[in-house]
Amino acid sequence: MKAFNVPEFYRSPIISKIKQYRKLQDPRKRDNSPTLLDFGAVQFLIARHFGFCYGVENAIEISFKALDENPGKRIFLLSQMIHNPDVNNDLIERGVQFLQDTNGNQLISFDTLTPDDVVIIPAFGAPLDIIALLESKQIKTEAYNTTCPFVERVWKKSESIGKDNYTIIIHGKHNHEETKATFSRSDKHNKAIIVRDIAEAKLLAEYILGNKTKEQFAIDFKGRYSENLDLVKDLQRVGVINQTTMLASETQEIADYFKTVMLEKYGAVDIANHFADTRDTLCYATNENQDATYGLLEADADLAIVVGGYNSSNTSHLVELCERKFHTYFISSEKEIVDKNTIHHFDYPNKKHLTSSHFLPNKTPIRIILTSGASCPDSVIEGVIHKINSFYSDIKSVEEAVHSLK
Repeated sequence: MKAFNVPEFYRSPIISKIKQYRKLQDPRKRDNSPTLLDFGAVQFLIARHFGFCYGVENAIEISFKALDENPGKRIFLLSQMIHNPDVNNDLIERGVQFLQDTNGNQLISFDTLTPDDVVIIPAFGAPLDIIALLESKQIKTEAYNTTCPFVERVWKKSESIGKDNYTIIIHGKHNHEETKATFSRSDKHNKAIIVRDIAEAKLLAEYILGNKTKEQFAIDFKGRYSENLDLVKDLQRVGVINQTTMLASETQEIADYFKTVMLEKYGAVDIANHFADTRDTLCYATNENQDATYGLLEADADLAIVVGGYNSSNTSHLVELCERKFHTYFISSEKEIVDKNTIHHFDYPNKKHLTSSHFLPNKTPIRIILTSGASCPDSVIEGVIHKINSFYSDIKSVEEAVHSLK
């Protein structure tokens, strides 16, 4: 896989050694058990896969290249490049301005743009109408387009099945930048509908089976379907694609469910004319990180810490998995760890910032599950390790811990 030119301050000597060790021990990536990093009083069980993925490193390389190649020019990001506060703040500190926030609210008017300006397209991609608007102002949108290649693969699949006259069901969060971009392309080739989860998939099935009215459909899926979608004609042939950062097992569950629904309605003989097989749109990094988190669930630990941006979809699903077994703290960086007794963390389902006391058990050794999302720098993970270790006096050196990797 291609090596990207990512700034060294995002790297970590400790994490690099761990990843190299696991690569040598398990070159075919078949072992999802965690790595034990033993400091004596504190033992970290670190996920087999975590941190920057291919798409994120590609986006970072292109963004910093835009800065290097355009001194003196105004440089804009359409919205957050990735969902990580450290990376986005680094770009802001270097003079990059955001045109929109992550919810699509305008921060700087497009009317202020000139042909001399540089606009970076984020890793999530951008809706076609936004691309067209930028190009109407003579902005070269392909010059610094950081769209993840695995997102573009989903777009190609949506084009393929759309042209084959399948309505495209998108498993995603309708207000997420990537899903907005995917919907705009799906809608170009055929009709499209967004479902958030298996519950919404089952609700949509009621319309496929003709059990609910079009008036109720307009309420249930408001703002999440193509204009002029015909519930009778357009739901006879469907295929499922996904926002690449969704829970992979849920995307598969939704696809399998719709196949079952079409089998119920049309029978097995003609199923290929009613359901498109699209299982290859899942992102490799999403799969690997989630599989590694399932590996963490096989271990015993006192707590779990998941590090990443609070608006990061892929990170939120790692939190969701860890919470099945461990008391889990979702933090953006080591700065959220105030002291040995106090931690600030994020309640993702309720979108609330919380503060907890006595999060570290009063014993040694303590065992901590540690992982991060695909947009989190390894240096931030190292920061968490150092911060927690600083609370204990009888800690082994980094050299000792790395030397005894298991």
